[in-house]
Amino acid sequence: MTAPEQVDRVLLTAAVVLILVAGALLLARIWRGPSMLDRAISLDVCAALIIAGLAAKSAFARDPFYFPIMLVLAFLGFTGSVGIARFIAVRDRPRPLRPGAPEEDPR
Repeated sequence: MTAPEQVDRVLLTAAVVLILVAGALLLARIWRGPSMLDRAISLDVCAALIIAGLAAKSAFARDPFYFPIMLVLAFLGFTGSVGIARFIAVRDRPRPLRPGAPEEDPR
C-alpha cells in the first residue's frame, strides 16, 4: 500500500468514527428532545448522517454505486424537512379573534 492510499484509509476511518459518534449523539437527542421540533431536526440530521455513511462506504470501495441512493435520500430529507416546517408553521400560527371576544392583554 502506498503512502497516499494509507493516508486515504486513515482519513476515511476517522470520518467513519466521527459519523458513528455523531449518530450516537443524535440518538440521544431524539430520545431526550424536549420538543417535537428537536426530534424532527434530529431525524433530518439522521438522513444526512446516513448519506455521509454511504459516501464513506463508497469512498472505501471506490465504487459510485451508492451515488443515486444518496441523491434520493437527500431529496427525501429535504422534502421531509420542508413538510415538518410547514406543519409547525401552520400549527403555531396565531388564531384570529372571534367577533365580540374580549381583547387580550398585550402585556
